[in-house]
Amino acid sequence: MSATFVPREAVGPAASPAASAVAEAAAAGAAGGPMVSARNLTKWFKGLVAVSDVSFDVGPGVTALLGPNGAGKSTLLRMLCGLTPPDMGELRLLGRDPRHDTSVLKYVGLVPQQEAVFPRMRALDFVRLAGTLHGLDDPDAAARLALDAVEMDADDTRPVDTYSKGMRQRVKVAQALVNGPSVVMADEPLNGLDPRQRVRLIEIFQRLGAEGRCVIISSHVLDEVERFGSRVLVVAQGRLAAEGDFRGIRDLMDDRPHMIRIRSDRIRALASTLLASEIVRGATIVDEYTAQVSVTDVGLFRRSVAPAAQHVGALIAEVLPLDDDLESVFRYLVGAPGRGGST
Repeated sequence: MSATFVPREAVGPAASPAASAVAEAAAAGAAGGPMVSARNLTKWFKGLVAVSDVSFDVGPGVTALLGPNGAGKSTLLRMLCGLTPPDMGELRLLGRDPRHDTSVLKYVGLVPQQEAVFPRMRALDFVRLAGTLHGLDDPDAAARLALDAVEMDADDTRPVDTYSKGMRQRVKVAQALVNGPSVVMADEPLNGLDPRQRVRLIEIFQRLGAEGRCVIISSHVLDEVERFGSRVLVVAQGRLAAEGDFRGIRDLMDDRPHMIRIRSDRIRALASTLLASEIVRGATIVDEYTAQVSVTDVGLFRRSVAPAAQHVGALIAEVLPLDDDLESVFRYLVGAPGRGGST
């Protein structure tokens, strides 16, 4: 099923002069200009620097904000949508400062990371309330459309606080879409979803980007970002560590060896075969069943490890990447000599 997203102009109140100016800024963004712009954004809390000197421009389409937990992604999103003021720097949302011109927020949809929902409130009531607060002419119809887009039953009488985490997550996405926003910001929106629900929401965000909207999605999972097929802003320790498309970020990461742990009943024979065939660059025997190997071409290793085990009559109990996580990626990006801030 493919849901149709109604532009805010079709469901919102009559445009004011300020709203018209915002619409013009959105149109300029769709024509290729930045819809979200950050310059030297810095934020600290009681001496702890959460975001440090971050600058970027984001236009139409999907942009992923990629970083480990604690990297500053949520703080950055809160600044971008006007919820938290920066201590230094400037930002523009559809050409305006959301802290001083709150009318621009009518064109923004936010999916927060927080799980808080109103107790004993139905999903339809929750999303309809968001539409009412946005000043929509028919918030009930808009709420039903948004819930249908995320495959939720608008007539479900159960309160939202009794839903599973994945269902609550979809309701949060629906309330972010109810006003037909020009800019969508989603903080870890795929958390708690099953594989089918993840595919559905990824399709929704991709379609929003294809319609000319600006979609910024934070995530700490590399595979999620790859599926978005988006431009990536990599945040590490509150700084912008790299930016570019996903392939550029992957290429930057994949030019250093990967460490992989193998467990097998004939680990010495298997490790020797892998070394002799130059599938791995180095191997360390940890115990009688375990080895750690250094791999440059991960794809070649994945294709070759099973045939190598079969060749020596070994049974493989485990193959586990030890550094295929964001913490190690960002240590590499931040610490690698001669790396620039973009790909």
